[in-house]
Amino acid sequence: MKSHRFSLRVLGFGCLLGVALSAQAADLEYHRPAGSKAPYAAAVRAGDTVYVSGQLGVGADGKLPADFATQASNTMANVAKVLGTAGASMDQVTQCTVMIADMKDWAEFNKLYVAAFKPDHLPARSAMAVSALPMQAALEVGCTAYAPAG
Repeated sequence: MKSHRFSLRVLGFGCLLGVALSAQAADLEYHRPAGSKAPYAAAVRAGDTVYVSGQLGVGADGKLPADFATQASNTMANVAKVLGTAGASMDQVTQCTVMIADMKDWAEFNKLYVAAFKPDHLPARSAMAVSALPMQAALEVGCTAYAPAG
């Protein structure tokens, strides 16, 4: 009789675990632009957290502008757009990761970066200089946002 109770407990635990894992998988939403051939999602919502892949400063035409200011402005606009597809906004960003190809552009980037957020809602940030970025971009920004579903 003891072995049957143990088996039933293990079976019950396994069922509960399976239900929990199914619920977790159902809470994941992957957001990819229509027709994208990129090997990653632009954003993933995991419950109340939205993860945005690094965004470049490409314009609506899919091209990268030559000047840094336009690239930086486009980059932050692209981050906001991707957040929107996952039901979040710049007001909910909690952390950003910035990769910049040339530190001489740092001060200019900071001005544009700060302007993308409310003054009292600046997220935590990590930043690094890199030797190269895709499409020879000058900048890439990824972020995380806390955006309760509802």
